[in-house]
Amino acid sequence: MAQWEKLRQLDNLYLKQVDELYDKDAFPMDVRHYLASWIEGQDWERAGREHDFAMVLFQSLLENLDIQHSRFVQEGESFLLQHNIRRFKQNFQQYQENPYTLANIILWFLRKEKSILQNAELAEQVQLLQVQQDPMETDSQRNLERRMAELKNKVQGMDHTVKCLEEQQDEFDFKFQTHNMEGTTNEEHKTQQLKMLQTLLNRLDTSRKSMLSGIGALLDMAEELLCVLVREELVHWQRRQQKACIGAPDNTCLDQLEKWFTTEAECLFQVRKFLKKLEELMGKVSYERDPVKSQKPALLKRVDSLLTSLLKSAFVVETQPSMPQGKGPLVLRTNVQFSVKTRFLVKFPELNHAMKVNVSINRETPQIKGYRLFNVLGTKTKALNMAESMSGGMVADFRHLTLKEQKHGGGGKSMHDLSLSVTEELHLIHFDTEFVLHDMTVSLETSSLPVVIISNSSQQQSAWASVLWFNMLCTESRQNLIFFANSPVATWPQLREMLSWQFLSSTKRGLDTKQLEMIAFKLFGLQQNYDACTVSWSKFNKENVPKTHFTFWVWFDGILVMVKAHLENLWRDGSIMGFVSKGKEKALLKKKKRGTFLIRFSESIKDGGITFSWVDYSPTGEPDIRTVQPFTKVDLAQIPFHEIIRNFQILEAGNVPENPLLFLYPDTPKQEAFGKYYSEKSGVDSPYFKYIKTKLIVVSKDKLWSSSSLGLKSEDPMFQGLLLSPDPGPMLSGDISPEELQEFLNNPSVFDLGDIHSDDDAFSEAALPSFFSTAPQPCE
Repeated sequence: MAQWEKLRQLDNLYLKQVDELYDKDAFPMDVRHYLASWIEGQDWERAGREHDFAMVLFQSLLENLDIQHSRFVQEGESFLLQHNIRRFKQNFQQYQENPYTLANIILWFLRKEKSILQNAELAEQVQLLQVQQDPMETDSQRNLERRMAELKNKVQGMDHTVKCLEEQQDEFDFKFQTHNMEGTTNEEHKTQQLKMLQTLLNRLDTSRKSMLSGIGALLDMAEELLCVLVREELVHWQRRQQKACIGAPDNTCLDQLEKWFTTEAECLFQVRKFLKKLEELMGKVSYERDPVKSQKPALLKRVDSLLTSLLKSAFVVETQPSMPQGKGPLVLRTNVQFSVKTRFLVKFPELNHAMKVNVSINRETPQIKGYRLFNVLGTKTKALNMAESMSGGMVADFRHLTLKEQKHGGGGKSMHDLSLSVTEELHLIHFDTEFVLHDMTVSLETSSLPVVIISNSSQQQSAWASVLWFNMLCTESRQNLIFFANSPVATWPQLREMLSWQFLSSTKRGLDTKQLEMIAFKLFGLQQNYDACTVSWSKFNKENVPKTHFTFWVWFDGILVMVKAHLENLWRDGSIMGFVSKGKEKALLKKKKRGTFLIRFSESIKDGGITFSWVDYSPTGEPDIRTVQPFTKVDLAQIPFHEIIRNFQILEAGNVPENPLLFLYPDTPKQEAFGKYYSEKSGVDSPYFKYIKTKLIVVSKDKLWSSSSLGLKSEDPMFQGLLLSPDPGPMLSGDISPEELQEFLNNPSVFDLGDIHSDDDAFSEAALPSFFSTAPQPCE
């Protein structure tokens, strides 16, 4: 099925995202709709690179718009459609000189569409997974479900009891009124009637006492279930939500909780009606030592207290505050829109659109010097309703809120506390509402998890570190706004779980035990058992890693961003070993056959680096581990890493280029591991070749040709390295002729050495020379 057709069949939630995507005039939805088949059949990626091809597609687009206009005219479509098509064509004329700009715009829209489809499919898979997981509910949840059903059945039984009591009282009332109306003078008959009335009254009294006792037992059961709901199930959900905010694959669906809260609320309101009915019956028939008169007020007060506690706990933040392009939830930026969703877990249709939710921030500010204050801007009041929830829950979805910092001293900038940085300040978003139901007035309020508020994008990485640290460690005092004034340490088991979640949530593959051991070694050095080790907040995000100029979190997050942007498929299928030390790398490769290689992350590049090492053998049979200088995000943005692996070459005997990478560790043939990702063409025919402005010449360290014929001595340093022209592109070789090699040998100073090195050199990645040092030379 075509991509556009798939989009049109999505649920309203995702259709709204499509509508918001095409809300601007950069690429009209009408054009996307009427030319859907043609648009999806074109190679816009190629058009974004090649001007001539882009011009062909540009002219074809205009022709298709003419054809569509003619079709509208012939089919008698509205004048407005005809007018719009002409206007769209006229607007596209601005790309006449730069058609590849339009191609890149269309490509961007197609990729955004694909992202929406993937999110919708993922949501469907999660829903299926949740359905499959229902039988795996815990024993406590099964017990809660059973007891909730039992409470509901007892309330239904009590309803029958009330009706029987009412009939019993009507019988007594009728006979009592009849006795009064007869006015008999027969004392014996009168005595018999009074005796009969007394018997009926005694039975009525017994029934009233029994019913009041039954209501008390119902409230006992309801209170026990309320404690389980509020103190256990709701608390567990809140913790799952906290963990999910920082990447944990926890189920945060509220449907089951909503079912339980609604059931208990219905039962308590029904009990409240029973008590009101008893009050009504007492108004018709009362007597000395009437149990209703003495017990009903206390029971009503108790049921109102339980209801109030239940309803107040039922108001929650279902989706924590987040920005559309943020690293994750709970990091907000001033003057940038964010969204947040509240939900009322008691689903009563009569409350639909009846409860207005108001949003505010930091009603109570901590006593910290320089603590910033903010105003919430946008639509700050919304009604709880069932239309904005896919499951029909009572939600208020705030989608267009922004924050603006208050200025102190007549508009001057506020002073920040010296002990807390901007990204360590925590703030709360508050929500409140009020409603009247069955003559009960209830005020509700709730708040978000603490958010970090930044003013520019450069603070986002550090702010996300604060969010991770807080929600990893703060499980009880979730509103502790001065948490970072004295932050607790994290144990290694806590930290390793959180770090793995970052990869799992971003790439669908977490970190395995060996990868985590390498990270532990980096943090703590060699230990027999890392479980007792702890990490402070400063060591995590403030202190630089030894021999570098960046923190552990900056290093780790740089790798994560690089993997997500450029290496996700290779990471997900396990091709990248990733977190492995150089010592471990050598130990693994030296036992393998020639050409075995592994891929790992650099330990010395701030924004993420990736490299590969392979094993070769000297004529005497000694293993020689060779490693290339790490590739950065800049390199990978120009050429995919699998194409680098595919085209990497060194020169062997006779100036014959050879790719030394044969088997991905432990023994997977390279083609088998990476073939599915290759482009159709390689070498100079590769679509990436035009972006490779680097010419690589690799001279083997081994004496595979006659040194006298090249004019080199065997100990010459030229045998040590990868020789590059100086343009900053990724390292990929073309075909190197003997004449070019001789030209290099006659003038070696223009080349930069050191990009391939032997493990025996005990090199430091941080000390490697830069890729390039002189003017670039284009590929031929």
